[in-house]
Amino acid sequence: MRLRLRWRWGIWCAALLLALWPLLADGATVIHYPRPENGPDDLSQYPLRLLDQALRRSGHAYRVELYPVRMQQARALLRLENGEGIDVMTTMTSPEREAHLQPIRIPLDKGLWGLRLLLINKSSASRFGAIRSVNQLKPLLAGQGSNWPDTDILRSNGLRVYGAPASYEVLFRMLENGSIDYFPRSVTEIWGEHQFHRDALIVEPSLLLRYRTAVYFFVRKSNTRLAADLQAGLERMLVDGSFDKLFQQYFGAQIRKAGLKGRRVIDLVSPMAPALPLERKELWFY
Repeated sequence: MRLRLRWRWGIWCAALLLALWPLLADGATVIHYPRPENGPDDLSQYPLRLLDQALRRSGHAYRVELYPVRMQQARALLRLENGEGIDVMTTMTSPEREAHLQPIRIPLDKGLWGLRLLLINKSSASRFGAIRSVNQLKPLLAGQGSNWPDTDILRSNGLRVYGAPASYEVLFRMLENGSIDYFPRSVTEIWGEHQFHRDALIVEPSLLLRYRTAVYFFVRKSNTRLAADLQAGLERMLVDGSFDKLFQQYFGAQIRKAGLKGRRVIDLVSPMAPALPLERKELWFY
C-alpha cells in the first residue's frame, strides 16, 4: 500500500514539475490579464502587445497570460484590487479607480478614448445634422455603461445619459428600438462595433465629442515592482519609437476613417484633466 502511494505521489510530482518546467526554467513571473468581456480575445491584442513589449524592456522576466474566465469590467477591477487572479488591466482612468489602484501614467490610447463619434439609428440622421453645441445635444438621451467614467463626464456637462447596469450589448438594442438616441464610442471602437449592427445603425458623419481622458495600465497599489517595470518599459518604447509604431499599426486606419478634421467639435469638460500628464506632448495624439 505504501509503495503504491509513493508511486502515485511520485507520478503527481513529476506531472506538476513538467507543467511548471517552462516557468522554472526561465524564472519568469506570470501575470494575468483579463479577457475582453465580449467578443474574441483579439480585442485585447493592442494592450497585450504593448504589455508584452514593455515588460520585455523592463529588465525582468515576465510571462503574460489571459485570465481563463470572461467577466464584466467592474468585477475585473475588483479582482485586481483584491489580488484575486488579475494582476494588470487596461481601463479608462477615473478618480475612483486611481483611489483604489495604481495607474501607470502613460496614455496607451494617446487620448483617443476622449474622441467620441456617435453611433445612431439610421432613422435619426437628420436630427443630428443641425447640432452645433452641447446645449443642442442636451434634449437627446445618450447610452453608456452605468459604471463607466464617461457616464460621469457626460452628466457633469449637463447631458442626459441612460446608464446600462448590465452588459453594454443592451445599448445597441436600445439604440435600434429608439429607447436611446445616441451611443458615444471612441474612434478606436466604433468601426468594429458598427459592423455588427450596420443594418439599423450608422456612424453619425459630422459630430465629434471631445474631452480629456486617458486609458492606462492599472496594477494593485501594493505591486510596486510591476508598476515600476511597466513604467520603465513603456518609457523605453517611447524613446525607441516602438510605442508610436504599434499605435499607428492598430489605430492609424481608424483615425483616418473618422475624418476628424472635417467634423464639428463639441468640447466637454473632464474632471480628470488636471491629473493627466498633459505637459508631455509626446504622449498625446493631436
